Amino acid sequence: MLKTRLITSAILIPSFFAALFFTTDFVWALLMLLISLVALYEWSQMFKFKQSAALIYLVISLGFCVLVLCITRQFGSHWLVYRSLDVFIVACVFWVLAVPVLLYKNKAIRQPILQAIIGWILILPLWLALICLKIADPWLLLGLAATVWIADSAAYFVGKLLGKHKLAPSISPGKTWEGVMGGLLVVTLYGLILVSYFKLPMLATLIILWSMTILSVMGDLFESMMKRQANIKDSGKLLPGHGGILDRVDGLTSSLPTAVLMIFIYSLFKST
Repeated sequence: MLKTRLITSAILIPSFFAALFFTTDFVWALLMLLISLVALYEWSQMFKFKQSAALIYLVISLGFCVLVLCITRQFGSHWLVYRSLDVFIVACVFWVLAVPVLLYKNKAIRQPILQAIIGWILILPLWLALICLKIADPWLLLGLAATVWIADSAAYFVGKLLGKHKLAPSISPGKTWEGVMGGLLVVTLYGLILVSYFKLPMLATLIILWSMTILSVMGDLFESMMKRQANIKDSGKLLPGHGGILDRVDGLTSSLPTAVLMIFIYSLFKST
């Protein structure tokens, strides 16, 4: 399993860097759209949508995204960024207000319409965030995404070494409070390095990175809860050793759109 994971990572990581730094914004948007549609398909299969329903779900999603890209090509990237903020606000409200309640109650979601809407809330804001950040600065996107990857890796290793107190045993038995604290500590060190090297505002940077870390844990837990409800281990089999697309982006679905929103709000306060 470890060998398979390493081989898959050895293919994915260079591919991600090549796409991020050597494609145009439009090509990047199309690539991320393809990945997003795969994630939405995995989501529909997780809840056993009928094939006709899954097809309609994907066609509606594709139509919306294509419409966004067409309007963006006409009105420019600034239109996309400002309209995306509305979507990020909806996503932020979902993750900050709704998800903690759902996790606390370990609430099963049975209604197909609600399942479909939640799938859109997970994936479409992430797609828009990936586009907006690439437009702003590919290095900014990489730095924010790395926050989630660093936090996840640190939480895993610290949890393995020191973990004693379960975070949410009925949802994800492997996660511990010690792992979360370890992730926050390593992310803090990462943030201080960024602050020192790029001369960033310390408090704002750390608040954004801490928020991303906490939200990434919530995203991971939420997908774990959904997979338990569906009685599956992985969202898919596309990535050998890693599961599906949703399994790889669960922490980003909750954290990246919120990070873009926080950066925008900070820039507004800074300019006034």
